[in-house]
Amino acid sequence: MTARFQLADVFSGDKQFIRINDSLAFEIVEHSDGLGKGVIAVTLHCGEKRVVVLPTRGLGIGEAWNGDVRFGWNSPVAGPVHPQFVPIDSPDGLGWLHGFDEMMVRCGLSSNGAPEFDTSGRLIWPLHGRIANLPARGVFIEVDESLGRISIVGIVEETRFHFYRWVLKASISLCLDSDEIEIADEVHNQSDRPGSFQLLYHCNFGPPILEEGSRIFAPVKSVVPRDEVATRGLSQSQWEVYKAPSAGYSEEVYFLDLASDTEGKALALLTNRDQSLGAFVKYDAIRLPCFTLWKNTVGLKDGYVTGLEPGTNFPNPRSVEDQAGRVQKIAPDESVNFSCSIGMLTNSMTVGRCRRHIDSQIT
Repeated sequence: MTARFQLADVFSGDKQFIRINDSLAFEIVEHSDGLGKGVIAVTLHCGEKRVVVLPTRGLGIGEAWNGDVRFGWNSPVAGPVHPQFVPIDSPDGLGWLHGFDEMMVRCGLSSNGAPEFDTSGRLIWPLHGRIANLPARGVFIEVDESLGRISIVGIVEETRFHFYRWVLKASISLCLDSDEIEIADEVHNQSDRPGSFQLLYHCNFGPPILEEGSRIFAPVKSVVPRDEVATRGLSQSQWEVYKAPSAGYSEEVYFLDLASDTEGKALALLTNRDQSLGAFVKYDAIRLPCFTLWKNTVGLKDGYVTGLEPGTNFPNPRSVEDQAGRVQKIAPDESVNFSCSIGMLTNSMTVGRCRRHIDSQIT
């Protein structure tokens, strides 16, 4: 039997914990000070797993735990930051960075890449789009005790009069018998006009998964460096290996094409040095054909982190992706479904099993 709890009905303010049974529960907290004042966070509890979801920030994932192991990163941005303090339209196009500290943040929907400007220097598309800084409505928690499953579902709308009318129905779930955080989204064009959109899942990991000697494992068919810095990393055969924190590090970005399994799923795995811990991103490679690897191994105080990012496109300026035919076209009243999951691996056995699955896709 499935039980549904509307967030607006069960939350009375400040903090609330609702236990379903010995294994399933959820907690609701409203942050009360600083840049996070007014941000609502919902923590789903499922056995030894916990995931913090942020309805105020587009139903992104702040951080998660599997047992005692935390998955996420330590951003210099002390979030979660309320969207009212994120200047998305700052003239340099980089205002999005004022709120960036989540483990998983969606980028899109009208655009999801680097900032883009017109010929007079005015901002057209801000960095990574707006969807992560828009609050969700109609949020509810759904529990299926028979399946050992708990989910949070909500709707995020990105609308501009005369231009676009996007509706994102977002869902994040945990199951007792799985180490994965499941993400299932639907993008709907609610306009009477055809449209085009972009979507990218920016999944970010720092210590303890990320350290000197950490590695990426993936069934790579091709890898393309974004710029000169990444080209040097590729030429030195270091793109899949991570360095220790370094204050002078320049970020490296690689665009990858990954092989998929018989179910159409692609998988990329990040492990720590001795491969006793890992985090993977598994995704529908048909709907999300582009995979970006972001390496940002700066000093620990400045955000030592890497991003595993499946998307409909690569996060270049929108016009670049449009010219390459990688912007998703959608008819009036049409919907497109997307799915990906984040694996939280806490021992060498599960890491090894994941590696073997990846090896089976390499030809």
